[in-house]
Amino acid sequence: MLRIFTKFIRNLRILPRWVIIFIDLVLISFSALLGYLLRFNFSLRELEYYSFQNGILLYTICGLVSILITNSYKGIIRYTGIQDGARIFIMTILNVALVCASNLIFFYNDRGNIVPYSVVMISLLSSFLLLFNYRLLVKYIFSYYRNLMINKARVIIFGAGQTGIITRHVLESTPRMKVAGFIEDDPNKAGKILDGITIYKGDKEELPRLLNELDVDELIFTAKDISLERKNEVVNACIKNQIKVRTVPPVEKWVKGELSFNQIKEINIEDLLGRETIVLNNSNVQSSLRGKKILITGAAGSIGSELFRQVILNRPSVVVLVDQSESALYELEREAYNADTSARCFCYLADINNKERIRFLFEEHKPDIVYHAAAYKHVPMMESNPSEAIVCNILGTKILADLAVEFGVSRFVMISTDKAVNPTNVMGCSKRIAEIYVQSYNDYLESRGVGHTAFITTRFGNVLGSNGSVIPLFKKQIQEGGPITVTHPEITRYFMTIPEACQLVLEAGSMGKGGEIFIFDMGKSVKILDLAEKMIWLSGLEPGKDIEIVFTGLREGEKLYEELLNNSENTTRTHNQKIMIAKVSHYSYEEVNRYVELFNDLINDRNELKSVALMKELVPEYKSNYSRYEVLDKEK
Repeated sequence: MLRIFTKFIRNLRILPRWVIIFIDLVLISFSALLGYLLRFNFSLRELEYYSFQNGILLYTICGLVSILITNSYKGIIRYTGIQDGARIFIMTILNVALVCASNLIFFYNDRGNIVPYSVVMISLLSSFLLLFNYRLLVKYIFSYYRNLMINKARVIIFGAGQTGIITRHVLESTPRMKVAGFIEDDPNKAGKILDGITIYKGDKEELPRLLNELDVDELIFTAKDISLERKNEVVNACIKNQIKVRTVPPVEKWVKGELSFNQIKEINIEDLLGRETIVLNNSNVQSSLRGKKILITGAAGSIGSELFRQVILNRPSVVVLVDQSESALYELEREAYNADTSARCFCYLADINNKERIRFLFEEHKPDIVYHAAAYKHVPMMESNPSEAIVCNILGTKILADLAVEFGVSRFVMISTDKAVNPTNVMGCSKRIAEIYVQSYNDYLESRGVGHTAFITTRFGNVLGSNGSVIPLFKKQIQEGGPITVTHPEITRYFMTIPEACQLVLEAGSMGKGGEIFIFDMGKSVKILDLAEKMIWLSGLEPGKDIEIVFTGLREGEKLYEELLNNSENTTRTHNQKIMIAKVSHYSYEEVNRYVELFNDLINDRNELKSVALMKELVPEYKSNYSRYEVLDKEK
C-alpha cells in the first residue's frame, strides 16, 4: 500500500485549477454548515427555522466570487507559504464582506438576514483554518514522501564533541543526509548514546568492519586533536571501502560563527601530507623581530608571502617586500594594506640582480634582517636555461649578501632546498653554490674578529601548494578527466606545508649564530604514485577506471629520491628535536668568490657547457641525471 501511494505521489502532477476551486468551495460550504451547527448547538429544528440551506448557498456563492477575485486558487499547494496564507485570509474577509452586503440588501427590503451574523463570524474563522491547514497538510505529505523517495547518504561523524553535535544537526537539516553514528577514540565515550546517536570506537582492526556494517557512504572529520597518522589510517580505510571523506573547518573559520552544510568540504590531500604540529620557540622569534626592519625577497611567492604573514604577527616596525612579479606583488600589497598590523609595509617591484636598484632599497630602509626567498626553483626549466639559474640563484644571492654586509644587516636568512644535496640538476647545484657562498662569507667575516652579518641557511623539501608543486597539477588533471602524469612509478618526495616551512625559517633566523645550515626533520618520504592514486580516490573516482595514470619518464635533472644530507654530512641537534644543524664541508671564501666572479664572465660568454662545467668543478658531488650535461661527467 505504501509503495502504491509513494508511486502515486511521485507521478502526481500539479492539479487543475478547477479541482482546487471545487475543493475550496466544498470546505467553504462545510465551514458555513459548521457555523450553523455551532451557533445553534446542533439543533436541526433551529437550522430549519433559519433556512440554513439558503445561508450555505449564499456563503458558497460569495466564496466563489472571492476566490476568483483574489486568485487564491492559483498557488501550487505543495509549495504553500506565508503569501498563500495571506491571500486566503484576504479571500475569507472578502467573502464575509460580500455575505454581509447581501444580508443588508435583503434586510432593507424587509426580508431579514439570510445568514445570522454570528454564523458569519464562526464561518470566517473555520473557513480560513480549513483552507490554509489543508494546504499545509498536503505540503507536509508531499515533503514527507519526497524524503522517503530520496536515497539518503549514510554519514558517520568522527568526533563526538561539541563540533560533532553541531555537525550532526546541520546534516540532519539537509534532506539527503542521515547520521548513522559517531566514532570516538576516547574509550570513555565509546558505547554511549549522544543526541540519540550511538558512539562507536573505531579501532584500526574494527573500523573497516564498522564502516561496512553501518553501510556508510560518507565520513566527516570534526575532531581537531586527531593525529596525522590516525587521520591517514581512517582515510585509508574509507578509500578501501569507497567511502567519501569530508572535513569540518575550524570554528574560527565558520561564517558569522555558524556552521553551514556548504562549509563541510571534501578532505584535501594537503591535510594528509602535513605532519604533527611543531612547537617552536615563539618568544625567541618575537624578541628577534619586534621593532626591527625586515626585508623579504621573493615576497610575492608562496614562501615569501607566508613569511610576510608570520613576520607581521611579531610586530616589526618596517617590512620591505621585494619581488619582480608585478601581479603577485600587487595582490600582496592589497593584503598588506588590509593587514591588522602597526608595521609600515613597502612593496618594491625589483629584480634582485639589479644591484643599483637593490642598493637603493638598502640605503632607503637599512633593514636589520633579510629573508632571501627569491629564486628560480623549477628543475626542468632551469636545466634548459642554466644561465638564468646562475644569474638569479648564485649572482643574485651574492649581490644581496654583499649589500647586507655593506649596510650592516644583523641577520641574513637564505632559503635553500633539499635539491642542493648531491645535486643532479642545475637548479639544485645553483642553490648549493649559494649555500657555499653565504657560509664561506660568514666564516671569512668571523675570522676577522669583528661584528658582522650572521648568514644562516635553511634547507627543506617540497612545499605543499607552492608554485610548481605536483599537487595543483594533479588536481587540474583530475578535473579535466585525466590522465594523471607521473614521471616514474618509484619516484618519492618529501613534503611539508608552507606555514611549517616559514616557521622553520623564522626559528632558524632567531636561533642561528651564523654559518649554520638548518635542516628539517621531514618525516617519511611520499611515493608520488601513491599520492596520485589517493587523490583520485578522494575525488570519488577510481584509478585505472575513471582516471588513468600515465608514466612519462624522469625529466632532465630529476632524481628518483630526494635527500636532506649528502654522504659526507652529519647533523647536530638543536633545542627542537625537529630542527637540526647540518655538519657540512667548509670552503675558502676567496676561492668561492673567485668562482662566483668567473660565472659573470661565462654568462656574458653565453656558453652554457662552460658554465655548468664550472659548477661541477666547484661542487664535485654534482652529477647530472637524465640531462644533456651528463657528457661533462663522462669527460671528467
